[in-house]
Amino acid sequence: MRSPKLAALELKRFGRGKLPRAALVAVLLLPLLYGALYLWSFWDPYGRLEKLPVALVNEDRGATADGKKITAGDDITKNLRESKVFEWHEVSDAEAREGVENGTYYLSLTMPGDFSERIASSSGAAPETGALQVRTNDANNYIVGQISRTVFAEVRTAASTKSSRSFLDKIFIKFSDLHDATEKAAKGADELKNGAAKAKKGSKDLSDGLTDAKKGSGELAGGLKKLDKGASDLETGARQVANGTQVLADRVNGVAADVRPYLKDNGKQIGDSARLVSDLSKGMRNSLDLIVKRGPTLRTGAHIAADELAAIHKEQCEDNPLPDAKACPKLEKAKVASADVATVADDLNELAKDSNGDLKKLDAQLKDLQTKADALAKRAPNLDEDLAYAVGKINELNAGAHKVATGADTLHTGLSTAKSGSTELDSGVGRLKKGAGELDSGLYKLADGSTELATGLNDGVEKIPDYDKDSRDRRTEVMADPVKLASQSLHKAPNYGTGFAPYFIPLSLWVGAMVAYMLIQPLNRRALAAGASAWRIALAGWLPVATIGVLQVAALMSVLHWAPGLGLKMARPAGTVAFLLLVTCCFAAIIQWLNARFGAAGRILVLALLMLQLTSAGGTYPVQTSPGFFNAIHPFLPMTYVVEALRRLITGGGIGPVWQACAVLAAFTAGALALTALSARRKQVWSLDRLHPELSL
Repeated sequence: MRSPKLAALELKRFGRGKLPRAALVAVLLLPLLYGALYLWSFWDPYGRLEKLPVALVNEDRGATADGKKITAGDDITKNLRESKVFEWHEVSDAEAREGVENGTYYLSLTMPGDFSERIASSSGAAPETGALQVRTNDANNYIVGQISRTVFAEVRTAASTKSSRSFLDKIFIKFSDLHDATEKAAKGADELKNGAAKAKKGSKDLSDGLTDAKKGSGELAGGLKKLDKGASDLETGARQVANGTQVLADRVNGVAADVRPYLKDNGKQIGDSARLVSDLSKGMRNSLDLIVKRGPTLRTGAHIAADELAAIHKEQCEDNPLPDAKACPKLEKAKVASADVATVADDLNELAKDSNGDLKKLDAQLKDLQTKADALAKRAPNLDEDLAYAVGKINELNAGAHKVATGADTLHTGLSTAKSGSTELDSGVGRLKKGAGELDSGLYKLADGSTELATGLNDGVEKIPDYDKDSRDRRTEVMADPVKLASQSLHKAPNYGTGFAPYFIPLSLWVGAMVAYMLIQPLNRRALAAGASAWRIALAGWLPVATIGVLQVAALMSVLHWAPGLGLKMARPAGTVAFLLLVTCCFAAIIQWLNARFGAAGRILVLALLMLQLTSAGGTYPVQTSPGFFNAIHPFLPMTYVVEALRRLITGGGIGPVWQACAVLAAFTAGALALTALSARRKQVWSLDRLHPELSL
């Protein structure tokens, strides 16, 4: 008897009574429990969120910013009620807390009392973030908590965008105010630039005049310093000479009787002393000559410096309507000191003219002293013979030396006074010159800075935007929400049920085949007893369940497509049905082999294999998110390829995975039938284990 006829006989057994018929109908409709009823229960849960009771607490007191009333809490409450995302219940915070705890409400949303105040603070000195408070309870329902986070994230974004618009609008208004204020500042900077330029010219003239004055006072101080040094040397030398001649005279006059032996023994020392006196006299005569030559020049320089300082003081402090309070006192002091130095220079010039003959007399005395000293030096070796003559000359020398010392002291005193005055004058003029230089440098920087300030402010006026209301509104809108999500979903599933259909349809077909083999023997006993071919026996046991599977596919897909509340839309309906026929044939072959090979234990293996396929097929979450074990077995189980192919057939996309799945399922089907045939051959040999099985289900 051929396999189709054996399969038909197997199916006819279900027509011999009411109970077998009912069992066959139950097997046919069993996939609907998994594939249709289960999908129906959560076909579109997001479309019925308005039936979820949720507590809404609005404690916001409102706020005022820039004279405007802000009621952010009331605005959000109104928008939420109009959106009908949930079934909102406005309650107090205590009622909301208790309701979430006992399950009256799935969750709660609270606007705190300072919500508007925090939002209004964005325009103040200490901005704060407004916080919406969400309270959930996963003990009520975990999925609702996940849904609420997505919904409230959108609420938060909308509220933040609205607050940002208000804040940014104030910023753009401030830009306009800043533009006007900068324009006024630019005009003031232009006026400052003009005033600084005039002040700069005056400071330049002052600095140049003081530079000339400093040069003259420096020359005067330098010349008087040299004269003072010469006079000091002259005074010192004259005093030394006077002291020496006095000692000599006293000793000669005191011990005249005893001096000849002394002179005889010290003739050389006396000669050396006389030569020293001669040299000093010659140096003092040269110093007097320097006074005569430099006196008129120094007087002229002193008067020029005094006149220039007087003119500068008059111009800057007496004639100037805005005198410099810091520089004028110093100029006054320098003018007085310069006048004093000029007076001293006049005295020195008069001394150089020698109107009274003092210098000539002093020069004559020094010349005479030099002559006598030279003579003494010549006669020193013979002083003991010329003692009488020498004593007289020594007394004359002593008297002349004292006169010279007195004159040199007077001259040095006068020159010291002139030098001190010229030094103070030069120092004062130097300080004035430095101050004038600093003033000129400062005014130079001020002029440059004011020019840069004026230029920068005028340029800045052009760069600072001045927005009108329309422009402000456009920019506020963009900056408040600068990035929009342009979402594009390729082959989008219209609802939750459509997305999960590729997972639950093969599940239902597997369960349908599994239950079918609980009623139908995997191997036909009549064929086994008759010694039929192993392949014929395998096909005879497979065809009835495969036929039932075809009917299951027809019933399941009819309900999913046409039943109210479902309406599964398929991108490729014919391809989907044809592919499912291959799927049910493959599942029937696999389950048949497990039952034929392992007997009662095979039913447990069928269930275990179903669990492995459900956890590794990636029907819910991507398999990459599962532990490594499920990733390892993922490529080797048929349901993996069934789920991937059904997604492309139902939702759309390339059909490459469909052809791959067809090849894999065909291979599984052929392999399972071959293994079943091998098991049938073994079953034709009876053993004690078959007569008395250890486990029977």
